[in-house]
Amino acid sequence: MTDKPEDAVAAAPKDLPKDASRRLQELEHGLFTSDLSVNEFLLIKEVGFHPLGFVMGSSIYHTGIQTRKWGSSQELTKLTEAMYNARELAMTRMEEEANELGADGIVGVRLDVNYYEWGKDAAEFIAMGTAVKAENGQSYRNKKGAPFTSDLSGQDFWTLMQTGHVPQGLVMGTCVYHIAHRGLGQTLSSTGQNVELPNFTQALYEARELAMTRMQDEADELGASGIVGVRLEEKTHQWGSHTIEFLSLGTAVVKTSDEVTLPRPTTIISLDN
Repeated sequence: MTDKPEDAVAAAPKDLPKDASRRLQELEHGLFTSDLSVNEFLLIKEVGFHPLGFVMGSSIYHTGIQTRKWGSSQELTKLTEAMYNARELAMTRMEEEANELGADGIVGVRLDVNYYEWGKDAAEFIAMGTAVKAENGQSYRNKKGAPFTSDLSGQDFWTLMQTGHVPQGLVMGTCVYHIAHRGLGQTLSSTGQNVELPNFTQALYEARELAMTRMQDEADELGASGIVGVRLEEKTHQWGSHTIEFLSLGTAVVKTSDEVTLPRPTTIISLDN
């Protein structure tokens, strides 16, 4: 397996804003905030969890410059590391807020990237979701002792719990890749023909595989038995058309029980027979 880039390991920040601490202290007195819909709120309550508060983390990150060869496809490791570190800083700060509330996990996690006119080479990475706690007092924290994170909707979280699975963490893999430009001879040779472009195919294939493998590595670290809700996103950000970030995301889960409590489908008998 391909390891996560060596430098892409964010240290746990301890620098939450003062207003965040005051907001979280208010939530500890019984008031809760949530971005859950009413249906999601009820379904999460039905599987034994109570929302504690809306939590978030942010990191404004400057991405460095990395040279690339016009005619060569290659991973841009400095940019890959930057995208990893920025997201992990935001995720870690969100988890810190959940820790302050004594949460078992965070559901409905969203990861966004914003660009502002005052920072051409900088981007804000935001992680947000709803911190929840088990009402029966059982701990659902993951193997690392941290609150689990999940990007599943309230409905999907309810279904997952009914099948004896528990989320462990939102896992991700990323790869920033430069796609080689085609030379004049290559362009002319394929003009007017139906033909595969092997250099493009191989480059995109390899970049996606790197992102997927790194996501699986994170799931292995959590001792997960699988990953659900996997999606593979492609983002060009502000690097131009031949430099693409491939981001793979999903929720790592572990099976804790063989008991399935989903409603059984009702057999429909046709009256035409």
